[in-house]
Amino acid sequence: MERIIVDKICKQFTLDAKNNSALESATSLLNRNIKRRFWALKDISFKAQDGENIGIIGSNGSGKSTLLRATAGIYTIDSGRIGIKGKIVYLDGLAPGLKRKLTVRENIYLMGSLLNLGHNDITNKLNTIIEFCGVEEFVDTKVFQLSSGMIARFAFSATVHFVKHYNPDIILLDEVFGAGADADFQKKAIRKMEELVKCGATVLLASHDLNLIKIYCSRALWMEKGEILREGEPQGVCDAYAALTL
Repeated sequence: MERIIVDKICKQFTLDAKNNSALESATSLLNRNIKRRFWALKDISFKAQDGENIGIIGSNGSGKSTLLRATAGIYTIDSGRIGIKGKIVYLDGLAPGLKRKLTVRENIYLMGSLLNLGHNDITNKLNTIIEFCGVEEFVDTKVFQLSSGMIARFAFSATVHFVKHYNPDIILLDEVFGAGADADFQKKAIRKMEELVKCGATVLLASHDLNLIKIYCSRALWMEKGEILREGEPQGVCDAYAALTL
């Protein structure tokens, strides 16, 4: 079964032009409508089968996150088609769903409820989530008072423990533990991510860690400037990428 069908999708972003000098500031008064546009995704196509794990690599700004967010329905696309069959979950390392003025405990209940989990189900996972990320002393601390590393660990822990209960058909992983992860936590995170990758769902894994792609994926996509530069067996794709960039 084809869980994901991405057919010739394109995504364009529009940025305001920045004025770098007094002259540019003056002339901008006459050209207020001038915008800078760029294509984040250009004619991207691929398919993912049921249970297939696909790695996505590329430099910063290559379009990896935009592709995953478009697949998740977070971004609308300008052209093309995305077909999804089944329940989908998108995880990244930026913790965008956290409410910074709520406590860690309150955020856990909020995140669980957004995945349609009952109060008792969330309560049963509370201690496991807190122990995994190591913020036991700060469970009733507001999120904005935590360090960025603690927030990243907490967001990853809560999300991955809830996702398994949600039983998704498709999991999109976007650098899920890259920010603020020390060596010990990264080891735990990799083991937990391995459980997700091996759970039978279709997985798209975007990462700068080429070893993760080689170990856990059966196919790799190399993206640059919004296009798929190369696709195929992970070892060959990753080695070609490393030869040019590392």
